[in-house]
Amino acid sequence: MCGIVGAIAQRDVVPFLVDGLKRLEYRGYDSAGLAVLTDELRRVRRTGRVAEMESAAQSEGLAGLLGIGHTRWATHGGVTEGNAHPHISDGELAIVHNGIIENHEEQRARLRELGYTFESQTDTEVIAHLIQHYLKTEGDLLLATQRAVRELIGAYAIAVVSKRDPDRFIAARMGCPLLVGLGENENFVASDVSAVISATRRVIFLEEGDVAEIRRDGVRVFDGAGARIEREVHVSDVSLASMELGPYSHFMQKEIHEQPRALADTIEPVIAEGFSPVLFGPEAATRLRDIDGVQILACGTSYYAGLTARYWIEAIAGLPCSVEIASEYRYRAAVANPRHLIVTISQSGETLDTMEALKYAKSLGHEHTLSICNVQESAIPRASRMVFYTRAGAEIGVASTKAFTTQLIALFALTGTLAKLHGRLDAAKEAELLDALRRLPGSVQHALNLEPQINLWAEKFAPKQHALFLGRGLHYPIALEGALKLKEISYIHAEAYPAGELKHGPLALVDAQMPVVVIAPNDTLLEKVKSNMQEVRARGGELFVFADADSHFLESEGVHVIRTPRHVGLLSPVVHAIPVQLLAYHTALKRGTDVDKPRNLAKSVTVE
Repeated sequence: MCGIVGAIAQRDVVPFLVDGLKRLEYRGYDSAGLAVLTDELRRVRRTGRVAEMESAAQSEGLAGLLGIGHTRWATHGGVTEGNAHPHISDGELAIVHNGIIENHEEQRARLRELGYTFESQTDTEVIAHLIQHYLKTEGDLLLATQRAVRELIGAYAIAVVSKRDPDRFIAARMGCPLLVGLGENENFVASDVSAVISATRRVIFLEEGDVAEIRRDGVRVFDGAGARIEREVHVSDVSLASMELGPYSHFMQKEIHEQPRALADTIEPVIAEGFSPVLFGPEAATRLRDIDGVQILACGTSYYAGLTARYWIEAIAGLPCSVEIASEYRYRAAVANPRHLIVTISQSGETLDTMEALKYAKSLGHEHTLSICNVQESAIPRASRMVFYTRAGAEIGVASTKAFTTQLIALFALTGTLAKLHGRLDAAKEAELLDALRRLPGSVQHALNLEPQINLWAEKFAPKQHALFLGRGLHYPIALEGALKLKEISYIHAEAYPAGELKHGPLALVDAQMPVVVIAPNDTLLEKVKSNMQEVRARGGELFVFADADSHFLESEGVHVIRTPRHVGLLSPVVHAIPVQLLAYHTALKRGTDVDKPRNLAKSVTVE
């Protein structure tokens, strides 16, 4: 959460910084600010969106050859201009910061005794004063930053400028992502490659504990012990076009409609290799054969992808599978089985709870670790023995769509590979499953074609304050995902239940004001789902049913039906994810909410 961008160049960097913050705004949009260094240190901050800060910067004529910027998602301290970044110490040092400093209160007390005055409620101001304190004693910004960060407990990515050093700035990271962009006589830092892609594709991903000195003519990187170190230069394949809206009104709409292509791209290597350990890296052939169970750790939408995979892994691969919310797993006394595969799922590869859960699993003796991620070279894949990168492309909308469905493909590929390695998948069955994958993007496109009908349903949902989603078996996680999407962006309170649980409590909530969405594919549980639907109708509830083309549902008073394509078997959850995404999107539009940037949320969750 929160976005950082910094630049040093032979041109005015303010337009670049503003553009970078706009591209990072999905990471946090409570407030934004810039600090630039010329013959003086100048700062502009505003609550609200980057556009408001941009207007202020223009009206004040802000310009400079060296600067840092930040877009904030509030953690310590409310959404006020005083809490917005950058923070300044002694009028000569400015800092921007992502993350949380756990020992900020202890450091705050110490710095007050040293004579520093605090103007904000943030933990970030502690870092600013601490670096300034050491700058007075060391006389060098790099050494001062290195000394200061060694005293910080918690997670941080920072960029620091000082009036004493007009020809460089310093960046450092621990637990939060930060990269250096390499240009021609200009260099940059950012928390995401999207912020620098307009100027360069050449990037260095800083490692844990790294401190970087950035000048116009070069970059030096030092490890946590202070030793000079060379980090690999990567050429990003993120395209500028992927960061633009194009003909769409919102990034969420764009990303929903990109799913046939994202799925096809993610499926491509699976079709080429078959269900092969090659898909998961050089160690996978040995490690995946050696396991006797699977444990999936994830948060939010990624957790629901894991719940879907549990059905696949146990039914197809014949291996026990547990799925746990990462933030819960990391704080309980887990009983480890070293022969279990630990699978971590994260769109960004930087989800803090998932990263910490992975570290905890490794501390318990788990060596078979696999990451499913959408961002190359991010933290969680680097900490895992094996990795499967989805090919969703850049996902900007806070509510995940194409990242979710491509995660399902990755998990299906894992299922098929485990089944094959463990003698549960013969050649004929493998060919059948691969053919189903090959056909899947077409089925998803057919589901997207239902948008006009779903838009009409959204008219009925928009005035409501509550909704209930039901599913059974493989489709219960899709009900969970549908409820999450609706509450994330429309702010309608929505819950999901296994349909069989309806009579064990939730039925008490059902009345004419509680729309009930049912995921009802033509599978072995269809008749059970129909019985649950009758329970709703008997209490005056209004049903909205997503059924397959071959489910033989009839519309009637209080029962609305939209038919998705013909049932696609085990991959049906991927297809049924599409209509619940569209329902949430169009309902939110009709309620007038900010679809891409819902209140209180941000895209990359790098704090607890």
